[in-house]
Amino acid sequence: MAAEGNSKINRLTALPGVGAATAKKLVAAKIDTVSKVAGAGSKKLQSAGLSAAVAKKVSVAAKAADKAATSAKSATKTAAKKTKSVAKSTAKATATAAKKASSKTKSTAKKVAEKAKSTAKKVSDKAVEVKATPRSSGSQRVPSKKSDDGRKGSTLRVPRSVKDMPWFRKK
Repeated sequence: MAAEGNSKINRLTALPGVGAATAKKLVAAKIDTVSKVAGAGSKKLQSAGLSAAVAKKVSVAAKAADKAATSAKSATKTAAKKTKSVAKSTAKATATAAKKASSKTKSTAKKVAEKAKSTAKKVSDKAVEVKATPRSSGSQRVPSKKSDDGRKGSTLRVPRSVKDMPWFRKK
């Protein structure tokens, strides 16, 4: 209990005009915190054993200290609220960004899978087509179809003699 009384006295001696003896008087009158000193009027401080001049000086100093402590507490609360709000919005933005990234990843994976599937189908169709065309053993030539006008694919038929040329033909 004595240690608690000493800590109360030490807190009160931080006020200007309050020494150890004055602090003991205030603690004895159960005015043991700065906010209680600020709330007590100079009449109450005088009844605790302080002179009128000292009571007035201590009251003004306690009110200023209490106001500073209160504003510091409110600033701390405001900063804590702001920090909490920023943390919340940051978490929300992060979650939204993660969802978007996940969605983009899924859609990209889906597109890649579809592209791979279509490419595989094209390759398999080509393989079936190549297997279906007859080849002579060991030949690397691709067989061509004969067109109706006597040409093979896009190449022209080369005449072997003058008689095969169209202008020479007699009707």
